[in-house]
Amino acid sequence: MEALLSNFGTSQVTTLHDIISGCLLTFVLTVMIATVYRWTYTGLSYSRSFVHTQILGGLVTCFIIMAIGDNLARGLGIMGTLAIIRFRTPIRDPRDIIFLFACLGAGIGCGAHVYSATIVGTLFFSVAALYLHRSPFASRREYEGLLRFLLPANSTSENIIQEVFKQFCSSSTLIAMREAVQGDCLEFSYQVRLIDPSYQSDLLTAVQSVADATDISLMMQRATVEI
Repeated sequence: MEALLSNFGTSQVTTLHDIISGCLLTFVLTVMIATVYRWTYTGLSYSRSFVHTQILGGLVTCFIIMAIGDNLARGLGIMGTLAIIRFRTPIRDPRDIIFLFACLGAGIGCGAHVYSATIVGTLFFSVAALYLHRSPFASRREYEGLLRFLLPANSTSENIIQEVFKQFCSSSTLIAMREAVQGDCLEFSYQVRLIDPSYQSDLLTAVQSVADATDISLMMQRATVEI
């Protein structure tokens, strides 16, 4: 029992070469993860500072793990210090959290000098992220969008627009209809799924050719926008 407790009070001997190599490898691996993040990002508000946070967070984690070593007292002290810190920056996309966590994991692995597992894990993570970005895996509503237009209150042109939907869309659903222009017009909102993504301009042109239709807009779905 005394021998076990004495081991908790000793720190792992780390040479300067191990420290430099660990930090350099952490930097290379986190840059790789951040580059994959940039290549596969499809959101609307790209943040350069978040990419920097991934790299710097991995480096901070690396030398924290090196500083702790096998010393239980240091580990408890750093854990208590980090518990005081409150990060109030919201991260809305769970995918961003995973990339940040991957960089922290790379820093932990390099700080603990488990280089082989860290390198292989980073490579597998990067390949998996690229594959999921390129493949249609988990895609559920491909080529879907929201079409809005105005028609006069007494217009019969909606039947003509329905024929347009049959020509260019595999499905169309009316999701909203409300009065506009002080009751003189009706605003229609249709959720549409195109037969082919190249039909976007053709669909707009066909709807614009309807004499009574005005204020026509088509918003295609993005990965981070729910329609």
